[in-house]
Amino acid sequence: MKAIVQKVTKASVTVGDRCTGSIGQGMCVLLGISTKDTDKEIEWMANKLVKLRIFNHPDTDKPWDADLLQCKFGILIVSQFTLQCVLKGNKPDFHNAMKAEQSELMYNKFVQVLKSKIPNSDTLVQEGEFGAFMQVHIQNDGPVTIPIESPESLSTQKVKPAKPQKQNNKNQGKKKVESSEVAKDETDKVVEQVTKDLDKKL
Repeated sequence: MKAIVQKVTKASVTVGDRCTGSIGQGMCVLLGISTKDTDKEIEWMANKLVKLRIFNHPDTDKPWDADLLQCKFGILIVSQFTLQCVLKGNKPDFHNAMKAEQSELMYNKFVQVLKSKIPNSDTLVQEGEFGAFMQVHIQNDGPVTIPIESPESLSTQKVKPAKPQKQNNKNQGKKKVESSEVAKDETDKVVEQVTKDLDKKL
């Protein structure tokens, strides 16, 4: 999953003459979903966006020190399959982008997960329109533009097998002593029997 994050003073999306979403200060996010993306990537990206510190702190005005939640800013999400483009010569190829029907389900799930992490999400989380020809109006603040990509390891994570427990060294030492004592007893018995047999012969 890829995202282009832009810090904005305002942003909006229109489809024809209709505005589908708009925000004031906050971030505009172009989101590209790949064929490999799962719920793990959705959760990872949503967490990354709400915790991304690209704003001045509301109390100290310190730059790069506050996230969306601290500033109570808006976020505008725009589906952007072309982020999964691979150039073949000079021609863009989109085979890494998830097919439209499945991608729409993933996109809607992403928006719901994001809304669950942001208070007043009905107002602060705005959207474009999936699959529509959109006009995206972005007033970049800075400019600040940050590309984010979920790590490949998310989709290939495996549960590591449990390591065998190490035996207590004291127990190991005790077992060795016990084994030595048993061996010594067996040796004594053999010697005693041989001595008896010799005595009989003599």
